[in-house]
Amino acid sequence: MSSTTPPLRLLLPEPEDVPADPAERRLASLYALPARRHVRANMIVSVDGGAWGDDGRSGSINDTADWRVFRVLRALADVVLVGAGTARDEGYTSLTRPRGLGHLAERPLELALVTRSGRLPGSVLDGARPPWVVTGAAGETSASAQVGADRVIVAGDGDTIDLAAGTAALAERGMSRVLCEGGPRLLASMLSADLVDELCLTTAPLLVGPGPGRIVAAAREAATARVRAARLAHLLAAPSGTQLARWDLRGHPEAHRAPAATVP
Repeated sequence: MSSTTPPLRLLLPEPEDVPADPAERRLASLYALPARRHVRANMIVSVDGGAWGDDGRSGSINDTADWRVFRVLRALADVVLVGAGTARDEGYTSLTRPRGLGHLAERPLELALVTRSGRLPGSVLDGARPPWVVTGAAGETSASAQVGADRVIVAGDGDTIDLAAGTAALAERGMSRVLCEGGPRLLASMLSADLVDELCLTTAPLLVGPGPGRIVAAAREAATARVRAARLAHLLAAPSGTQLARWDLRGHPEAHRAPAATVP
């Protein structure tokens, strides 16, 4: 771990210092996942609500505190789920376990891309292990040509994607602990389908002004999305002012799973 890795302070539920630790034992316990199927979303937002900076990337508003938790979240997950457009915009490549945190998981970290068209950014195809692709029937041929039919999950008819079926198929292949990294349209669809169990949200101490969108973007089926309750499981803070919250979307009595589960 870099000497610049910041200490963190647990503010809630009980105050506690979380100093830098190459093995990240305490952070791993704070973000521990249940043995059952679980979907965790991880996003970052500025103080004024922007989901990215002036370059159009969320990476331009994060810092070393966010990076510290980001590494732990990836180390604990089975698969990172991301929209193909976001993977292209953010420059995703094939994934490996974060260096030094391999002790937190036994299997390789997988990447799964959600795409209606089946078209993938070339940067994710350069690694030794191709990504998984979750698509509808319309994207099957294109996706199979790029990664092989055995890495394609067809979930939905035409150019719609049934995200509930897609995440269930990932779980059947041993990837039950899903880390959804967006983008905003995929997160909107996942929330609309009530597939997200928790949201890890970093608030960066920045004002980005008008222009950048929210972490949840407009999607056709999300137009009728209801307001839902969330329970604050814990809150961390860094000396920089960065705040890192873990929101439980299932622990509130009003939370329940809805049947809708498609992406337009």
